[in-house]
Amino acid sequence: MAKRQIPLFNRVLVEKIIPPYKASAGILHSEKITKWNYGEVLVGSAACDKNGNSNSMKNADTIVLSKGHATELGHGDKKSNCFYLEGSNTTSSLVQLKSYSCGPTSLKSFLWSRYLSSQAGANSSDWENDLEDGFSDLEVPPGSADSVDGSGKEDDEELISEVGELEEYDETEESSLDPGDVEGNQDGVKKGSRRPYSQLFKIITETPRRSVTSALDKYVEEGKPLRRAEISLALNNLRKRRLYSMALQFVEWLETSKKIELGEWYYASRLSLIAKVHGLWQSEKYFQKIPESFRSELIYRTLLATYAAAVNLKKAEEVFYKMRDLGFPITSFACNQLLLLYKRANPKRIAHVLQMMEKENVQPTAFTYKMLIDVKGQANDIPGIEQIVEMMNEGLEPDSQIKALVAKAYISAGLKDKAEATLKEIEGENVQENRAVCRFLLPLYAALGKADDVERIWNVCDANPHIAECIAAIEAWGNLGKIEKAEEVFEKSPKKWKSSSTYYSTMLKVYVDNKLLAKGKELVNRMAQSGCRIGPLTWDAVVKLYVDSGEVEKADSILHKVTLQYKIRPFYSSFMAVMDEYAKRGNIHNTEKIFRRLKEMGYFGRMKQYQTLLQAYVNAKIPVYGFRERMKADNMYPNKTMAAQLKDSYASQNTIISELLA
Repeated sequence: MAKRQIPLFNRVLVEKIIPPYKASAGILHSEKITKWNYGEVLVGSAACDKNGNSNSMKNADTIVLSKGHATELGHGDKKSNCFYLEGSNTTSSLVQLKSYSCGPTSLKSFLWSRYLSSQAGANSSDWENDLEDGFSDLEVPPGSADSVDGSGKEDDEELISEVGELEEYDETEESSLDPGDVEGNQDGVKKGSRRPYSQLFKIITETPRRSVTSALDKYVEEGKPLRRAEISLALNNLRKRRLYSMALQFVEWLETSKKIELGEWYYASRLSLIAKVHGLWQSEKYFQKIPESFRSELIYRTLLATYAAAVNLKKAEEVFYKMRDLGFPITSFACNQLLLLYKRANPKRIAHVLQMMEKENVQPTAFTYKMLIDVKGQANDIPGIEQIVEMMNEGLEPDSQIKALVAKAYISAGLKDKAEATLKEIEGENVQENRAVCRFLLPLYAALGKADDVERIWNVCDANPHIAECIAAIEAWGNLGKIEKAEEVFEKSPKKWKSSSTYYSTMLKVYVDNKLLAKGKELVNRMAQSGCRIGPLTWDAVVKLYVDSGEVEKADSILHKVTLQYKIRPFYSSFMAVMDEYAKRGNIHNTEKIFRRLKEMGYFGRMKQYQTLLQAYVNAKIPVYGFRERMKADNMYPNKTMAAQLKDSYASQNTIISELLA
């Protein structure tokens, strides 16, 4: 009879972990990691160090092995890769790695240490199981329109790919309508207090779709400039407003008009826009048409960003590995794309990317830090966030957006005192002179329930507000349940803003969140009458409005018409709102229909849609046959929650079969 391994008091059994020769994604170097020895606790629940302090070791923890502290076990001359540690010989420095860390490769750099790649694992198991696909507020002020567009925690998009250069800021920043935020481009359009005027942008947006080509031809015939800077500015403005189909039409005109020389910047921009408008399949076809001489690092990282945005884990990793095979340098942009991808699809792999960045000497950018803070925030790992900020202070001062993310994490964790202190730090000594931070402060004070502070900050902006400040104020008053104040801000805004779908959508979301469905429908009618261009952001709010009013069939019909008639790609969250409602009702036919549409729209590799589909079968009390195999075919694997549901489903199926055969 085999002997069982029995944990002894103050002693644990550890199995040494053999580092992988190369990660499955190909992102680790081929050299084996021999710098550290570390192991996983097999048996044992706790250990005390020589001073009597508990190190709280438990099964599945990963710890550093050190000579003199660990005794190797063996059988005869054979080594077993197993060790035992006595608590009296351990120190707190040994017990530093939690369950899913690969182990640090350096103690010098905090980024690659346990704080980023491991400690969250102790707090985030439930979060991993329930992880939805979105990416919260990175590169977006909390309270900008992004927080109302469905792309926040559910469907964030990839880092923007600008004409000629892929910049690292989030495409979901609808608040870019605010003249106080301008991203430059390589042709010299500088950041400034006001967004540069683009006549091309005005022509494209104000001309009927069928007449845009002739209007652009006329623009050139009149001898007006068609320089790279002007093209970049127009495209940037179109992207910021999510007018992707217009941007693609403009880019296609650039080629057919033969007024400029096509370069890699052109192919990269068109590749990105095709993915947004027509989906991955069409973008892959276009990639094959790009001349080999133009398939530079820029083209490949654009393709990488496209797959990362679609959460297509397999193809994104293939592109990254291909880039390495071609000898392209590993850039912070490419690494950030992998971090975004793994953040959504497999958080355990984040540690691999961080290790690779250190090994290749790729410096983290502000976006990298924001992403890692967001990861820690979702896991409620406050010590981890504070360590990241401390590390940033050594070389990169945290900006207002980073501080806003930290404050939001404090609020989520219930640490109101720390949140308030952070908000005061954001304000500075004189918020009147530091007005740019108001759009960050408004929603955060609202989240703390501080109506007086919301009023105080809004008074700073009230006399001459920017659109982003108005959007933040509408959202803040809505979160506080003060609908009249939100309406007051909305109604007193300049007339020109009333043509902004973002502005309408913010107010519409307030009505939806507060169950004011009649007012919401009235606002939708006002939008239609105003001639406002309605994009995915607005349709998302409209769909949720009808779902919340119990009219899911109407919401479904709207999604269908938007896709077919207006050639718009609705947000992932729009589909999921309808799918969730069908699943609650146990309506398998319509749940499967939405699941199929998600794939047709290019929304692959997201666990949420599989969870919802499975829930539809559970609610309908219908056996689920071959669901694991179905997921495997899509390169998806059930998490713990789904695995438990499938196990229960299979058990009920066996019971039914047994009853039939009895």
